[in-house]
Amino acid sequence: MKARTILLTLVVCLVAAVMCFASPQMGTWKLNEAKSKFAPGAPKNHTVVYEAAGDNVKVTVDGTDADGKALHNEWTGKFDGKDYAVTGDPTSDTRAYKKVNDNMLDMTIKKDGKVTATGEIVVSADGKTRTVTTSGTDSKGKTVKNTAVYDKQ
Repeated sequence: MKARTILLTLVVCLVAAVMCFASPQMGTWKLNEAKSKFAPGAPKNHTVVYEAAGDNVKVTVDGTDADGKALHNEWTGKFDGKDYAVTGDPTSDTRAYKKVNDNMLDMTIKKDGKVTATGEIVVSADGKTRTVTTSGTDSKGKTVKNTAVYDKQ
């Protein structure tokens, strides 16, 4: 009985610790187009999933390009500001995410070693909304700014 009580106590403590330290970024996010603002021709990431992958975070993005064709890319790394490879994205080779605070990440996107976009990702205090603000240059060298708002699923 004593061993069972100790085991139960340890399990409860572990679950509480995981819940306490889980990033508000984690989970599945769906694009709220009505609240978002995109530059003409900008791709739209309709679903973004953040999940644990060992001691890393895996980000899976599904969306559409300007012509309505499906897009899918994946990134696995840490929120430490270092570049990690992106697969499936023709506009970028690497992304770097840096944790600013519990609810905010800075993001840098590169293609062939050159920064093509920067931005920030902010999760609301209630954890229900995520706003991604980016600025960069398009394929024609024109500066573009986008604000994508996502709802937690």
